[in-house]
Amino acid sequence: MSLEIEDLRIELGGRAVVDGVGLSLGDGDRLGLIGESGSGKSLTALAVLGLLPRGSTVTGSIRLDGRELVGRGDAELARLRGKRVGMVFQEPATALNPVRRVGAQIGESLRIHYGFSKRQAHERAVRLAERVQLPDPEQIVQRYPHELSGGQRQRVAIAAAIATGPRLIIADEPTTALDVTVQAGILDLFDEEVAESGAALLFITHDLAVLARIVTRAVVLTAGQVAETGTVTGLLAAPTHPVTAALAAAAYQTSFVASGP
Repeated sequence: MSLEIEDLRIELGGRAVVDGVGLSLGDGDRLGLIGESGSGKSLTALAVLGLLPRGSTVTGSIRLDGRELVGRGDAELARLRGKRVGMVFQEPATALNPVRRVGAQIGESLRIHYGFSKRQAHERAVRLAERVQLPDPEQIVQRYPHELSGGQRQRVAIAAAIATGPRLIIADEPTTALDVTVQAGILDLFDEEVAESGAALLFITHDLAVLARIVTRAVVLTAGQVAETGTVTGLLAAPTHPVTAALAAAAYQTSFVASGP
């Protein structure tokens, strides 16, 4: 798998919110996309899946395995979502359907993309719930999102994202709303999944300390543009842009900066 983004420009209401962003990654790569709120990192990820807000205009290039995605119709992009590309959103409480049992939501992409029966999807959902270390998988897949803790809901979202064995996993601020202990468990889960599956990981956050735990390289965004790129250890040790320097200073105030992946 390869993802290549070149000179990506996204306009909303006639204003450029992403301007000239580029990045690339392949199988097994771990790339961080980091920046302050409003820097354009989430919009960049959403552009890959064709999930930008209505009225957006996109120019530049987004190639998945050499195939251009910019300009593709929604039906074609929908075939990529949940199959070749898995997405984990920041707020599982809003990303998950509140009136559907979590097992059905974990297995949904298997039914859509591979024609699994309801029973097959349920059995697979139980195995995936166990894989993401949810307690009592047989019982938990029968519950609704509101019956789970924040950390458990995020694990459900991860199980749904990896259900079809995607070659690219995009994680958009997946630990922001979680306490430090739960954050560590979720990061370990991403680490294990990428190591075992060989998938590529695009991890989005505003926290350089979190990136130090999970990725090797990072692209720093500010005001929709690339501020600098480099290894996470290099960005922490010798940032060259004021935004990166501020992110590094904040990282050193947390306990996350220890050893990278």
